[in-house]
Amino acid sequence: MALDEQLLDDPDGLAASDPSGTLRALAMAGAQVRMALSATAEAGIAKIVADGRPRAVVVASLGGSAVVGDILILLAGSGAPVPVSVRRGLPLPGWVGPLDLVVAVSMSGRAPGPLGLAAEAARRGCRLLTVGAPRSPLAEVSERTGGVHVAVPRSETPAARASRMGLWSLAVPVISVAHELGLTDASPSVLERVADRLDTQADKYRPSSDAFVNPAKSLALELSGVMPVVLGDGDVTGVAAARAAAMLARTARVPAMRGALPDDAGDVVATFDGPLAKRPAADIFADPEFGDAPASSPQMRLLLLRDAAPTLDRPDGSWLETARTADAVRATAEDAGVRVTEVAADPGHPLERLADLISLTDFASVYMALAGGIDPLTSPHVADLRDRTH
Repeated sequence: MALDEQLLDDPDGLAASDPSGTLRALAMAGAQVRMALSATAEAGIAKIVADGRPRAVVVASLGGSAVVGDILILLAGSGAPVPVSVRRGLPLPGWVGPLDLVVAVSMSGRAPGPLGLAAEAARRGCRLLTVGAPRSPLAEVSERTGGVHVAVPRSETPAARASRMGLWSLAVPVISVAHELGLTDASPSVLERVADRLDTQADKYRPSSDAFVNPAKSLALELSGVMPVVLGDGDVTGVAAARAAAMLARTARVPAMRGALPDDAGDVVATFDGPLAKRPAADIFADPEFGDAPASSPQMRLLLLRDAAPTLDRPDGSWLETARTADAVRATAEDAGVRVTEVAADPGHPLERLADLISLTDFASVYMALAGGIDPLTSPHVADLRDRTH
């Protein structure tokens, strides 16, 4: 996909190309965190917390909100005092019962998967937390059955009502309840720092910042016309890679392979001698004048997401081995002639580092869409799929 580079450096043109306000929605990510903290406090989550730590937590999220479950698993970590799992739809596992907490997340409050799981959880007498639109079917299930519903604040910007663009509105209530239950250390002060960091990133990636000094616009240009392979070098960056691949697909309409180290190192480097890794040899007898030039195929580009040294997360030093693997993957890519873009998070709490990377790739995906003449918010083919499956 060729990008209009002049449009990237034209703030007025970008605004005219973005009637749904996707850039504005991303710029308000910090505000989303703060408003979600207030909404969570007002929802009365003490009702869920009062009974103490549950036996297990099951998160129902899919589509644009799927990453919410991934974030909770990341923050809880392998040393979580109770198991945390994610379900995309029915059935609810047979072992889930009154001792467990079920969390259902849907921006519209109408997604069949979370809605069905919430209803089944209520029938089994589980503790229930729902997050989504007020006065929605999901809110009704929760309120009718003694659960707690955190209503996502209404927004005048259409994009902010999309789950992809309203990530932090959905994630913060879940993170906050998990902290109160002793499952994570993501306290309100941590979330305030996340909000501040998202504000800083939004200023850095603002539309009025020229492409040569704007990392998000630069990344959009580097990913133009290529097949991205997004690889995270650990737990935090693995979640960021999954989010980046989803945003590239749904927002910029660019399919992307993604993975996390160390598990996916072999799968990724195996593609370095495949058909997308190198440009096809030119045919010296082809005459472009008569259309004989071979059709070009998109070439691979490795987008390597690096974590700040997570010494506090993994004091045993195991992160050093993962870092060495990431260095080896990059060296192998460069030796094979595969182009590499590497970006790194700044130090901080895992949620702050994740926010760094999500902010960058979210903005880059939207800039790719706008400069490619694509509506970042609405895909006609997704609408067709929805019509054919409902």
